[in-house]
Amino acid sequence: MTELEIHHESGHAIDPTGQKVGVLAALLAVFLAVVTIASHRTHTAAIIFKSDANDQWALYQAIRVKYHSLELGENLAAILNANGDAADKMLADYANQKKKYDDQGKESQEKARTDGEMAEAAEHRALRYDIGEGLLEIGLVLTSLYFISKKMMFPVLGLAAGLGGVVIAATGMMM
Repeated sequence: MTELEIHHESGHAIDPTGQKVGVLAALLAVFLAVVTIASHRTHTAAIIFKSDANDQWALYQAIRVKYHSLELGENLAAILNANGDAADKMLADYANQKKKYDDQGKESQEKARTDGEMAEAAEHRALRYDIGEGLLEIGLVLTSLYFISKKMMFPVLGLAAGLGGVVIAATGMMM
């Protein structure tokens, strides 16, 4: 059986600043993960709202086609001088259906507008999360440059970018 030797390099002193910078980088990474998830979920919500709005507009258009078909029926009855109980009953039925379709159309139109507004609001929130995410990524990269350069300028810039990212992402939660 071969022996495994573990070498301890005692020539390297522990870098307390490096440990603090490492913790800072880890915290930035955690915030980055949280903001990234929030961004993705908000983008998904925006897509769902937009899809629902599109569905409602399609329903509205279908209702309007039905409404116009009834108008066409009324116009044909008027042009053909349709008289009698059957014609009166048909025209009364058309009037009832037009009222129903008019109400349904208004309801569908309002729902489509509401869903469109919700999609737009979600897109604005997602934009803030995206900007926050980008700043957190920049902060993480800048902070990590300390380990290459041993210059404190990088963690300070990284912390500033990271704090900016957290603040901007937090404003997305308040919208």
